[in-house]
Amino acid sequence: MYGNNPYIQNYSQQSLNDKIDNEIARLQQMKNHNITQPAINQTFQLAPQNSGIKLVNSIEDVKKEFAIADTPFINIDYSTLWIKNAKGEIRTFNIQEIKPKDEKDLIIEDLQKQLNEMKGKMRNEQQYYKTSDEYESKQFDESIKDEKPSNVSNVKPSKPKSR
Repeated sequence: MYGNNPYIQNYSQQSLNDKIDNEIARLQQMKNHNITQPAINQTFQLAPQNSGIKLVNSIEDVKKEFAIADTPFINIDYSTLWIKNAKGEIRTFNIQEIKPKDEKDLIIEDLQKQLNEMKGKMRNEQQYYKTSDEYESKQFDESIKDEKPSNVSNVKPSKPKSR
């Protein structure tokens, strides 16, 4: 029906050519635009990368925190360390500060150790002598009560002699 109409044939042919030209121009523009624009690099962070120690007030704060990997937590006064794993299990550690010692500190520490050893030895000796003295005094008391002197006669003296 429209196949014999020259107006519609010209319109559709012209329209089709315009669409093709427009598409070619758009593709050419995209081609030129991609050459001048640098590639876009995008990084996705799937897990937190914070590998530092988290400062908390108590173990209650540790329980509330979400951990994907082993995460260390430390309390404010640096005396306790908690490590929480992905399962939610928490391990607790006590922290003790190690202070470097100079030569004088080492000498003092050695002398204090020697003094404590001497005090211990003296206590042991005093305890030994105390128990030894108690034992000997008990034996001495028992021997006096039980034994009768062998050189003393049991015979009653006779009448006194007159002079």
